[in-house]
Amino acid sequence: MKAMIFAAGLGTRFKPWTDTHPKALALVNGKSLLQRNIEYLQQYGITDVVVNVHHFADQIIDAVEQNKGWGSHIIISDERDEVLETGGGLLKAAPLLAGDEPFVTINVDVLTNLDLNKLLSFHKQHRSLISFAVSNRKTARNFLFDAKNKLCGWRNNTTGDEKGPHLSFSEEEKQKLTERAYSCVVVFEPTVFSVIRQKGKFSLTETYLDLAKDHVILGYDHSGDQFVDVGKPESVKVAEEMFE
Repeated sequence: MKAMIFAAGLGTRFKPWTDTHPKALALVNGKSLLQRNIEYLQQYGITDVVVNVHHFADQIIDAVEQNKGWGSHIIISDERDEVLETGGGLLKAAPLLAGDEPFVTINVDVLTNLDLNKLLSFHKQHRSLISFAVSNRKTARNFLFDAKNKLCGWRNNTTGDEKGPHLSFSEEEKQKLTERAYSCVVVFEPTVFSVIRQKGKFSLTETYLDLAKDHVILGYDHSGDQFVDVGKPESVKVAEEMFE
């Protein structure tokens, strides 16, 4: 099985570190976020890993080479010409992720102890095109799911903006939807590349909502697991208290 770590972002929320470094190399108890996620995947036997790069790309490539991939086979997906966001980055890496098995993606700035085997079993049991981890933590934006954990929509809790198939639901149906926060750990079937309609620079959220009407996209609730979005410098302390 292969995996991809999204590490190309500009990390604007993580300044001043990202003025001179990529966020992927920010340290949590002496280990970079990139190393921690490579080692996280290793726990589940995943050692073929694609890493996309853009912001201070050379620093990431040097770190991978100097540390011999921290024991994994790392393939660089080079986005130095233009950062493509998660959706565009995934599409660019399609040839590197090709195969018959599902593959996993994770954002480099997410740390979690989610049992990946349970997410994979959930994905295979329900034969979904895409399955991603979610939880009931408080966030500014939520995905919306029906009683069968099927993705139905998205809501920005700050602006009230909503997108997705649920917009055509009755008010009664909308009331039954459950809000969950996206945890940025995802399992894809390789056939997803044949149905993605977006091109260029785009977010995976666009793809999920576009495909949700006609394909099975499920949320796997892992509420209760340790999870930190290391998006801002102050979140490093939170992460260091959770992860040794």
